[in-house]
Amino acid sequence: MARSVAIILMLEGHFVDTTLDLLYRRPNNIKKFANPDFFAYDIWEYIRGFTAPMFLTITGVVFVYLLLGKEDVPFWQNVRVKKGFKRVVELMFWGFLLQPSAFHVLQCISVGILLILFTYGLSRLVKVIPIYIYFFLLGTLFFVLNIYIERLPVEVPWPENAPTVIQNMIRSTKNRALFPVVPWLGFTFYGAFIGALIFKFKDSILSYKSAALVFVIGLCLYSFPTEILVYFNKLFLLNSFEALHKIDWLYIRIGMILMILAVLIAINTFKGSIKDNLFLKMGQNTLTIFITHFMILYGSIIVIGINDFFKLNLNPYQSAFGALIFVLYFALFVKYLDWIKSKLSFILDPIKQFWIKVYKLG
Repeated sequence: MARSVAIILMLEGHFVDTTLDLLYRRPNNIKKFANPDFFAYDIWEYIRGFTAPMFLTITGVVFVYLLLGKEDVPFWQNVRVKKGFKRVVELMFWGFLLQPSAFHVLQCISVGILLILFTYGLSRLVKVIPIYIYFFLLGTLFFVLNIYIERLPVEVPWPENAPTVIQNMIRSTKNRALFPVVPWLGFTFYGAFIGALIFKFKDSILSYKSAALVFVIGLCLYSFPTEILVYFNKLFLLNSFEALHKIDWLYIRIGMILMILAVLIAINTFKGSIKDNLFLKMGQNTLTIFITHFMILYGSIIVIGINDFFKLNLNPYQSAFGALIFVLYFALFVKYLDWIKSKLSFILDPIKQFWIKVYKLG
């Protein structure tokens, strides 16, 4: 359910951001929510700010929950480990094919899954520390590192002498690093932390008590992130991180994600076993939707897209209506995905065989 929510928010967010005329956007010199003329835009922009964090977090939750379900087999015999490494290659391939010069969300997720697998392997060797502690510490590390990265001059890439692709992985630069690992992988590892806890308490997670606890924790992080960070700063005497409160925006997003998860836990508890439906199927085909929407909207691979006709050219009503049609199109696309695949088997089968050979070489 969470992945479905994230993919729908991504679809409408990308469409509106691509097509909405600059006249209807809040100017930089006007503070958010300060001018009623831009109130609707401010709400949309605020919600959009949670889409990527939610996507990255849910990736960690789902992948780790499934990964830990196979702990009774050796590391390299774990089917989820094998699928994980395959996913790393796929995401990196599609990420650079869609945007050759950018380090985007697909590459970020790819690196995240790779690091999760290494962390999982380490936890299998060093069993003294629970795996969720590893994930929590790594999530915190990626968030805290952002304080140091933000202090570096904008015009100076870091590490200075590293290849551009490595620099893009670490921080946002003019070289089009859209989702560098600092701080974005923090969301993936906090998601991994949540996924490990859900697995540990899987027999009791679907309850209103659990939903209430998760919601309260999320509400606290969302409402008092600065105060919480300042408290921990003083508690652990972290004098070198006097700017710890500057990453409060990251924990605001974690808080919102936890509240959304709490609502979904409550719905799942109320409904019991939720049958497969079109809404859930969208969440089960996020990679296919992401690749296809990039091609249709931005013209990646196919050269021409919606962006070439309506870039920054629609008013709010046209853009909102277009976003609705865009989401509904992908709902229909997913509904008939199996039929589409059967009709395109002459193209898809050779590609599938190619990936099978690549995986065997690996």
